[in-house]
Amino acid sequence: MANLVLDLELSGIEPGWHEIIQLGAALYDKEWNLKSTYISNVYPENRESFSLSSQKIHQLSLEELEDAPMLHEVLEDFEEWLTKYLKHNSLRSLNICGQSVMYDIVFLKAAYRQEKKEWPFSNMLIDLHNIAFYLFEVLAKNGIKTPRSLSLNAIADFFDLKREGLEHNALEDALITGECLRECMNYTNILKLKA
Repeated sequence: MANLVLDLELSGIEPGWHEIIQLGAALYDKEWNLKSTYISNVYPENRESFSLSSQKIHQLSLEELEDAPMLHEVLEDFEEWLTKYLKHNSLRSLNICGQSVMYDIVFLKAAYRQEKKEWPFSNMLIDLHNIAFYLFEVLAKNGIKTPRSLSLNAIADFFDLKREGLEHNALEDALITGECLRECMNYTNILKLKA
């Protein structure tokens, strides 16, 4: 199965009230080779929900989002992008991946409901947070120093992965998450079980 790594920038933390304001994604094949990327800002329809604290995180102001496409346009464009790269496979053939990915999925499902669109994706999830927790436990028990935190930055630092710039956006986070997942999966070639 192909792997779709998602990251969303949001106007706040409450699904149904706060909104997606940026959608970033990286599509990988089953061997974790990068195939394509996607990013789009999303026009915030509920301007009342736009919080200054989230603006500090994602560095997107209401003014910068003024010309962004509407949510229904972004969802349609996103699905078209995926379909182009999946060729004969459906969107249900994807693993949905991310850092604490369930949080992003809750927001994305709320967006699909808001637009009265059927959820087109599978329920197959790969969560970097959970995989890194388990991997770091195993490595620590084998004397390897691991990070105390399971933040995306801490996991990326462990694998010597660095951000390209200082700006925080959904595509860069999706790419860093995908690279971290690839590094975690590489341990399946190294770690052996004792009989």
